[in-house]
Amino acid sequence: QVHLVESGGGSVQAGGSLRISCAASGDTYTGTCMGWFRQAPGKEREAVATIWLGSDKKYYVDSVKGRFTIAQENNKKTLYLQMNSLKPEDSAMYYCAAEPWSSYGRCMAAAGATFTYWGQGTQVTVSS
Repeated sequence: QVHLVESGGGSVQAGGSLRISCAASGDTYTGTCMGWFRQAPGKEREAVATIWLGSDKKYYVDSVKGRFTIAQENNKKTLYLQMNSLKPEDSAMYYCAAEPWSSYGRCMAAAGATFTYWGQGTQVTVSS
C-alpha cells in the first residue's frame, strides 16, 4: 500500500511559478512509475508528466513541455512538479499517482488507468 499526499498548490498570476510536491508513505519502495495528472472543470483528467524512477526518463504532455519539470527527490520519497511560466489554462486540481508494478512503456504512455495509487489533489489556480 502506498499513501500519497500532495502539497504546494495555491494561487499565482500568469507567468509565475509554483512547485508542488507529492510525499509517499506506507511502502519503503516508492514505485517504478510516478506521475502528475490534472483535471479542470469541464475537462477530462489528463496526464501532465510521468517519470520512470530508475532511469529518470520522463514524459510530458505537449502543452507543458519547456515549462514544467518533474523530478524525484534524492531520497525517493518525494516527487516534485516545478511549474514555470504558468498560464490560466494550467488551472486545475493536480493529482499525484504511483504504480509500483508498472512497466517503462506503460509509464511513458501515462494512462491514468494504469496507476493504482492516487493522492487527494492540490489546487493550482492561475489568474490573468
